[in-house]
Amino acid sequence: MSSSDSQTINWQQQANQCLLDGNYLQASRLYEAAIETEPDVKSHYWNLGLMLLLQGEEAEAQTTWLFAMAEGEPEEVEQWTIELIQVLKKEAQRREYLEDWAVAWAIRQHIREIDPTDINNLLNLIALSVLLKTYTGEELTSLGVFERLQSTSETAEIDTQLLFLVLQTVLNYAPLDPQSLEFTKACLPYVSGQSELIDLLKTTANKISMTHHQAELAVEYAELAFQLQPENKTILFLTTTLYQKAENLDKGIELAKHCYEVCEDLADKVYANHLVLKGLISAGGGYVAEVSSILERHQTLLKSLIELDPTELPQDMTMRLFSTLFFPPYLQDDPQLNNKLRQQVAQICQKNIERYADTAISQYKQKLASRPPIINTDKPLRVGYISYCLRDHSVGWLARWLFKHYNREKFQIYAYLINAEGREDSLQNWYVNQVDQAYQFPVGHRGFTDQISEDELDILVDLDSLTLDLSCEIMAAKTTPVQVTWLGWDASEVQTIDYYIADPYVLPENAQDYYSEKIWRLPQTYIAVDGFEVGTPTLRRDELKIPGDAVIYLSSQMGYKYHPQTAKMQIEILKEVPNSYFLIKGFKKQDIVKEFFIQLAKDEGINPDRLIFLSGVPTSAIHRANLAIADVVLDTFPYNGATTTLETLWMEVPMVTRVGQQFASRNSYTMMVNAGINEGIAWTDEEYVEWGIRLGTDEALRQQVAWKLRKSKQTAPLWNGKQFTREMEKAYEQMWQIYLDSRG
Repeated sequence: MSSSDSQTINWQQQANQCLLDGNYLQASRLYEAAIETEPDVKSHYWNLGLMLLLQGEEAEAQTTWLFAMAEGEPEEVEQWTIELIQVLKKEAQRREYLEDWAVAWAIRQHIREIDPTDINNLLNLIALSVLLKTYTGEELTSLGVFERLQSTSETAEIDTQLLFLVLQTVLNYAPLDPQSLEFTKACLPYVSGQSELIDLLKTTANKISMTHHQAELAVEYAELAFQLQPENKTILFLTTTLYQKAENLDKGIELAKHCYEVCEDLADKVYANHLVLKGLISAGGGYVAEVSSILERHQTLLKSLIELDPTELPQDMTMRLFSTLFFPPYLQDDPQLNNKLRQQVAQICQKNIERYADTAISQYKQKLASRPPIINTDKPLRVGYISYCLRDHSVGWLARWLFKHYNREKFQIYAYLINAEGREDSLQNWYVNQVDQAYQFPVGHRGFTDQISEDELDILVDLDSLTLDLSCEIMAAKTTPVQVTWLGWDASEVQTIDYYIADPYVLPENAQDYYSEKIWRLPQTYIAVDGFEVGTPTLRRDELKIPGDAVIYLSSQMGYKYHPQTAKMQIEILKEVPNSYFLIKGFKKQDIVKEFFIQLAKDEGINPDRLIFLSGVPTSAIHRANLAIADVVLDTFPYNGATTTLETLWMEVPMVTRVGQQFASRNSYTMMVNAGINEGIAWTDEEYVEWGIRLGTDEALRQQVAWKLRKSKQTAPLWNGKQFTREMEKAYEQMWQIYLDSRG
């Protein structure tokens, strides 16, 4: 090697080291010296310009590059431009590796100025803007990404793997942006072969629905996946569910029936029939005859599945089965039958979970068995709560008093918030700040059980029950010595759950005969609140064209709870109280419901103008304020109100409830008793109508009930969150002592 070659290598190494050290000024001097020595070597100019750029001297950098190209022929300029871009790309990639996003973005902006048609560079700019949190969605248009993707001449140049990664980044960062949906559609011709694409579309749809509660937008992403793989049952089920959640009932029912027709496996057929049932009862009584036949078919399918007792079900199919017993309680008050079916289906799910998660479950069992003997019984109990509802949701509003009043010296509280990451929710933030340790898991996260096991809880409380299959699977894994179900729904009948929290009223005395969990009855009430926030009402009699002396009945339940038999009783009450109106709330799209109720009214000779259908309101606080317009609230049956009942009683409005045998038909009963109210509690259909008429025609009785409700706020168990918390804490301590005694 000649001495000149050695010197060249030496100064180049020095220049490179200066770059790595961030000494751009010294590197510039070395490249300037190289240019003086070798003025025809263009790479010196490219690198000098880069060093100037890194020093913030952008104009000088561009001047350097232009000077080097000034006298070149077109072919030479084209080649030099390629060389310059390669130098800049290399440094941009190094900066990206170092996570120096701002510098990488600046360099790629210069690449864009040199070659605005480089689609891969534009994609990198989009990704960097997301990392820098400056992305707005407008970049897709302003940078020309849409234009480039629509150009057939760009097809061969697009790095499809990069395109998919950028799509993934954008959907994760800004799933609600309309531009994100358009970007997804523009990408599909290039990335439809990516094996991860379906999962990405599915995750995005779930995130938009579960975290951001925008089902209509979620449907659009699910539809894209469905168009790519119409035979994919998971996507078909998801698309159907989202249409129903978006209250596009016609499409939701149509797709559900299609699911049932195309599914061959019995477990899938059970779930598909569950979706048909869900769609039909969402209409609030609009498909009376069909609901009855579909429920009968559902029970037949379930019994066939139980007889088959499958043990090789895949995970997704197993988890779907948990929810297939969700709707029977809305249609029939038969806890013996419903609970037995739940138990048997839960047993099938348990066996399959223990098969496909056998390694993990074995580890959890070993860890529980090896926990050291309890020496210090005065240590705080570690109690964890798992739910997707600790947010602006009924469960979130009701559970907060327990979290507010717990004894921080005797209990350490953990919260495992499902589908919570990225959600903007003030109540969820309150929970995070209230507990000792909170985890906000994203949609699709699968590490719940490992985290719960690692935290070594003493008691794990499930607030979701059958409302979320993931919670059922987590409880089935049994990571905690004592496992409990409370508040969110009836018992799930998952075999690994030890206790179900109730009270003396919400379950009949013989309920233990058909519950697999041990029923733990608190002494007075299974739920108590200190009160509710109340906003400014938006309903006025004059605006609704209701006379000042008329009696207003109100029902404000969601569509599932509108049972045709209860609706008939409500119309009968209306008929017997001539100067009365019925406000019906709970539906976004009300055509089917209106037709159903209007026909009932016509059959009884009632002017349909006495039925008023209310749309939703922006906040729960306004909803509560609007309850005050009612003279009497008419509860639903066989599935009562719960949060709506508490809100009604808090607003001091008399109500009528029909008591049954199942948990769902005794919620209002226990709440009224614990508020000191017996007026309006009916044990038969006839009594329901009688109480409705009596409260509607006897103004003095309504005033008496309202006065009792007002006074109860100072004394009743239902409004004493602190006392309720002490009772829950005592229950936890007793449960824990039973566990310790069982270990000898």
